[in-house]
Amino acid sequence: MFENAYIQQRLQKADQLRAHALNPYENRVTRSLNNAQFLQSFSALGEGQKDTKSTHALVGRVKFVRLMGKACFIKIEDQSALLQVYLSQNDLGKDAFDIFKKCVEVGDILNVVGYPFVTKTKELSLHALSYKVLTKAIVPLPEKFHGLSDIELRYRQRYVDLIANPDVKEVFKTRSQIVATIRHFFEKRGFLEVETPMMHPIAGGANARPFVTYHNALEVERYLRIAPELYLKRLVVGGFEAVFEINRNFRNEGMDHSHNPEFTMLEFYWAYKTYEDLIALTQELFKELLQALNLPSQIPYQEHTIDFNAIRVVRFKQALMEIGGLETGVVEDSAALQAFLEQQGVKLEGLITHGKLLAEAFDLCVESRLINPTFITEYPIEISPLARRSDTHPHIADRFELFVAGKEIANGFSELNDPLDQYQRFEEQAKAKEHGDEEAQFMDNDYVWALGHGMPPTAGEGIGIDRLVMLLTNARSIKDVIFFPAMKPLKSNQSE
Repeated sequence: MFENAYIQQRLQKADQLRAHALNPYENRVTRSLNNAQFLQSFSALGEGQKDTKSTHALVGRVKFVRLMGKACFIKIEDQSALLQVYLSQNDLGKDAFDIFKKCVEVGDILNVVGYPFVTKTKELSLHALSYKVLTKAIVPLPEKFHGLSDIELRYRQRYVDLIANPDVKEVFKTRSQIVATIRHFFEKRGFLEVETPMMHPIAGGANARPFVTYHNALEVERYLRIAPELYLKRLVVGGFEAVFEINRNFRNEGMDHSHNPEFTMLEFYWAYKTYEDLIALTQELFKELLQALNLPSQIPYQEHTIDFNAIRVVRFKQALMEIGGLETGVVEDSAALQAFLEQQGVKLEGLITHGKLLAEAFDLCVESRLINPTFITEYPIEISPLARRSDTHPHIADRFELFVAGKEIANGFSELNDPLDQYQRFEEQAKAKEHGDEEAQFMDNDYVWALGHGMPPTAGEGIGIDRLVMLLTNARSIKDVIFFPAMKPLKSNQSE
């Protein structure tokens, strides 16, 4: 692993530090300010000024070294900021300065003590009186870490990406702020944050292919959860009227710019509410997120401009005809719709219902065209196994999905709380699974039994956190907003 010539040179420098009784992996640290606090505290100093009475200890990774005989400038970076440091033989002494020149380089982590001063180029800096190597980096940082040629390496070695590209850190800071804002949004509205199981005896809550694991002590298979929905609704049955969870889901499916097998979801359930209430609440949430991130109502996303003042609500079949361009006769006739999809090269598998054909047509003709926030309502009941039937049109569900920039961001509906209807829906899902639909849901008798105890009228929604972060940070790929995304294994002759 460490046979590279450059790494060997760095290992030798670590040994040189040890030869001078200096630990290249020191654990004792003195730190009085972070870099940003230092820069803010002495920002009033002018060109050529210094404050020798104000001595501070700072830490950071060396990002730049410029040697100039008996002096040098370096730049160190901690989590808060990049800071320039001046070191000289006069201040450090010849032995310490020689050790610095021979042993310290870009990538190393230092502890530096000194006073503030401003250089002739008007840069506030630290004049070092002493230094200590805290960590000797034996793997050199890449000189250039940008561009498509390095994109896969950036995802595989996120730690290097974070060191080399400050903008990447900002994306993940924003992600954290988004999650914190969401949590505060629901808490101040009386929702209780809860945690539900990650390993399920029955894969349920969404139509997706699960990951399967094995519990040795119980000697049974378990499924990594594809959604927390059925457990959260059990809590509503138990008397919690407003609950939410922000946590992982796992789906054993393909990967692309908007799909990762492990992803983060917000799911929330609200008793005595309908899906129309959720549409209004979701708009409030986006408004609060934009305010928290100091973003305008119109934001850039890749080649588009997303206008949150242009939110639309469109019925499912209306979208197929007005946005997708399908004729009414095709939308209403299963044979015509199937022929159309087959002409477009869509492969149809499993139990082919009219609802499934409509869903395939929507994915093909409509989804990518939904750029501004659009709530699509009145989904076919066949593709909504957990949603309540419409009172006026039993073949459609009281359901919506929110699309922005051509991607699904949220899915919500008035919940099905009729246990007999739910049992029949599960039976239909079981038939679909028998016909080869690997994403169809299993029968969950315990959940049906829970509904038998009475769940109040309830509305629930799931929002994909990763896609939401993509949207609000203008990220091209879901891999840009997940610290450690799933990647294909490297070939045996490659190293990480």
